Parts: sequence; structure tokens; C-alpha cells
Amino acid sequence: MPGMLEGKIAVVTGAGGGIGREIAIAMARAGAKVIINDVGASLSGEGQSATPAAETKRLIEQGGGAAQISTDSVAEWSSAQKIVQAALDHFGRLDIVVNNADVLRDQIFHRMTAEDWLAVISVHLNGSFFVSRAAADQYRKQESGAYVHITSTSGLIGNMGQANYASAKLGITALSKAIAIDMKRFNVRSNCLSPWAWSRMTQSIPARTEEERARVAKIQQMTPDKNAPMAVFLASDAARGVTGQVFGTRMNEIYLFSSPRPVRSLHRADGWTPESLPSTPCLRCNLLSCRSTARVTSSPGTRSETGGPHVEEATFAARAGGAVMRRSGRRASSASHPGSAASALRRPDRPR
Repeated sequence: MPGMLEGKIAVVTGAGGGIGREIAIAMARAGAKVIINDVGASLSGEGQSATPAAETKRLIEQGGGAAQISTDSVAEWSSAQKIVQAALDHFGRLDIVVNNADVLRDQIFHRMTAEDWLAVISVHLNGSFFVSRAAADQYRKQESGAYVHITSTSGLIGNMGQANYASAKLGITALSKAIAIDMKRFNVRSNCLSPWAWSRMTQSIPARTEEERARVAKIQQMTPDKNAPMAVFLASDAARGVTGQVFGTRMNEIYLFSSPRPVRSLHRADGWTPESLPSTPCLRCNLLSCRSTARVTSSPGTRSETGGPHVEEATFAARAGGAVMRRSGRRASSASHPGSAASALRRPDRPR
């Protein structure tokens, strides 16, 4: 039986290990031919080695798949062009881009240097733009294509000591939505995926207290391969019509993030003055406290900071090739899904 990505060509950046490697392997298993892009740098972006990409290639070929390696950097316009060109040179076309290349330079904000900031922004945000833009010309010509951008709850919610990383990851969601809007006329889709996994990106999570150690032990069970199925689905024709969305994956859970929308509006006939604003307490009842991801997201079943339950149950019923999401007996909108399954959407525990 043909795989979901049979005949497609994928570029996966940062595919030399962790989540990127698992996505590349899963896409090859689903029938895609893969360009494994990885410079082989350290977590902080230093050094270079072809070994990580070569190991991913070996694993793909061991499973009967086809792959080639690109060691060009995503952080420069010209080298990003070479990554896309590698797909065209080796396989003749390009159908999928997964922007996963990563680097970390964690530092508390008042100690963060310009180098810390620029190194992370260059790889995550600039890199996602450079590679996506390089692929856009090919996507336009063939009038098809899919982007899967890896984001993080560090940006979607916030995290301590990661002003650079959080800014880049939240910026990627805006980039993805802009691509989804601009490229829709060419049948091009763009979505984000916020994965949770124990990898070198999360090995620096502190484990000093019993609570922290228990939390780390739970995260260690979240292996990178658990995130790959959603990436494969979003890249496939089965996700036709799903675009501009932000999804999350944690172990055996899949969830959909909301997009920022106005939650309350006030009108004053004679306009507002600085002095009149303190007398509007009704705005404050909608304010969320500023907390890090670890504080906002918690184990299923606990209560949120606003007093409501953290767990949102959603049952999916197959209908007309898609799905209808019902919650609390009411019909609610959902992204189309090709299969039928009973699923639960819950808030997770820890960002990538």
C-alpha cells in the first residue's frame, strides 16, 4: 500500500538528530525522498560535522528509503537557496519543507548579549524565512507545496531565560500565517507544530527539587518520534485545506492552539484619557498573569490559573471525509481530518 507521502520530495532542516531526525525517517517511511539538512553544529551553534546527517541517512536507507545530505546553513540567504536546489538536483522537485533547524543560547534577559540574540534569531526566524522563500518559487511553478514550521510553547506562552528563542519561535507562527495567506492562491499550505520531547534541546531543564525531578522524569518519557506522525500528516495531501494553524504534540496527545483574538472591547463616546482608564476594572478581569510555560501548562486534570479546568475534551466524529468537533454537547469548528477517532485535547506539560 503506498505511503501518505509516496512520490513526494521533502527537505527537513536540523534532521541530524532529535525531532528532525525522527520526522525525516517518518517521512521516508511514508514514501517521501528526503533531503537531510544539518550542519552538525553543537547546541549553541558552534562547530560543524557531517556525522549526524550521515547517521540519519543510514537509518533511512536501512529502512529502504531514499535520502541525500545537505550541510548548508539555513542562516544565510545564499546557502538556504542551495538547500532547496539540492532537492531539485537530486530528485527533480520539492513538495515539503520542514523548518526544524535549531540552536539555543539561553540567558536571563538582563545578561543576554547581542551575539546570543542574533545567533538564535538567525537560525530559527531568519532560517525559516530563507528556506521557505527559497522553496516558494518552486511551489508557485508547480502550484502545490506544504510547509511545516517547528515552533515552541516558549514563544506561544513564554519561558524564563529564553527571550531570543521565544521571540524567534513566536515570530515563526506569524511567518507561517503570512505564508498561508499569501500562498493560498498557489495551493500552498503552511502550518506550525509545537512538539514536546526529551532531546538535547531540553536536557538543560533544571532538576534541583523533587518537583523538578519528577517533571523531568515525565518529560524523558516523551520521545522525539511521537511528534513525527503529525508532521507527516500536515505534509500530506490528507491535510488539504488545513493551513495557517498551530498544532501541538505530546506523547499520544495532539492539540490545536488558539490564535490571538480580542476578548473584550469597551467604547467611550467622548474618547479615552489616561485618567479615565483606571476606572475600567472590567478590562482587568480578562487579564492573564504573566507566567512561564511550566507554570501555565500542567498535568491533565489540574485547574488553570483562571480557575477553570485545564482539560478540554473534544470528540471527533468522521463526517463527509472530514471531522466535526463537539464539546459539551455543542458543535464547534475544527480543522478537517481524514480519519475517525476518539481523541482528547489537553494542555501539555513542557515545551520543546
